[in-house]
Amino acid sequence: MKLKFNIVDVFAEARYSGNQLAVFHNAGQLPDAEMQRIAKEMNYSETTFIVSDKMKDNGYKVRIFTPEREVPFAGHPVIGTAYVILREVVKKPIKKIKLNLEVGQVPVAIKYNGDDPDKIWMKQQEPVFGDTFDIKAVAEVLNLGPDTIDEKFPVQDVSTGLPFIIVPLKTLNDVRAARIDRDKYYSLIKGISAKAIFIFSPETYETENDLNARMFADYYGIPEDPATGSANGCLAAYLSKNKYFGDENVNVRVEQGYEIGRPSLLYLRAEDTDGNIEVHVGGRVVMVAQGEFI
Repeated sequence: MKLKFNIVDVFAEARYSGNQLAVFHNAGQLPDAEMQRIAKEMNYSETTFIVSDKMKDNGYKVRIFTPEREVPFAGHPVIGTAYVILREVVKKPIKKIKLNLEVGQVPVAIKYNGDDPDKIWMKQQEPVFGDTFDIKAVAEVLNLGPDTIDEKFPVQDVSTGLPFIIVPLKTLNDVRAARIDRDKYYSLIKGISAKAIFIFSPETYETENDLNARMFADYYGIPEDPATGSANGCLAAYLSKNKYFGDENVNVRVEQGYEIGRPSLLYLRAEDTDGNIEVHVGGRVVMVAQGEFI
């Protein structure tokens, strides 16, 4: 059975930047184990499988795999897969696409520059704010001193579909210096839902950006991710809830991936309306390759 696929760079302002994604078409006949083996073969942070190129329940069913396991939701796979569906399946300008994921239906909006897709935005689930963590314990996981963490804000588990431990650091140098102690990392995440750590600071490489961030998730087979839409959705909610920029409204640019040579740019919006935080994450996508598995 030949299996068509595309490779795209997501949250990329140029080719060969952002986060790589392999998208396979009409993959509904593949056993789960085969999908997992293909994701391991591609060895990107995630690989997606469009179950069918035909819509069902007003959306396209999509499954997402890291090299180690299937996940119910992830950000750059949503943005990248929506782009591939737009270009390779729909083949005409439309304003919205819905993806049916394990976590539920995720709406995606496409903004155009003339006739060409420009930014693609996904609306994430309403955030859930979970446990807070001891600063010293988290700092040890990151091989940092506790004074590098900004004590004005909590270290907290936040989820908009996939949970992350959000860690506010003070400086760009602190972000750059972070190194995961794997033993302490696995001890920290044992028995809790959040398996990934997302660190950020208000200092950036590029002056036009607002925050710099890194994401670590050995549990999913991802030592470090170049661009993480799901984590940035959690960050947007966190920034809103904690009034990080002074109020609940968030409209920022987040750079990620610079430390591993894959500079990425994510656009975050969040708004708190009567205690309900609505989160949107957007970015650009570049088509890189297409082919077939034989």
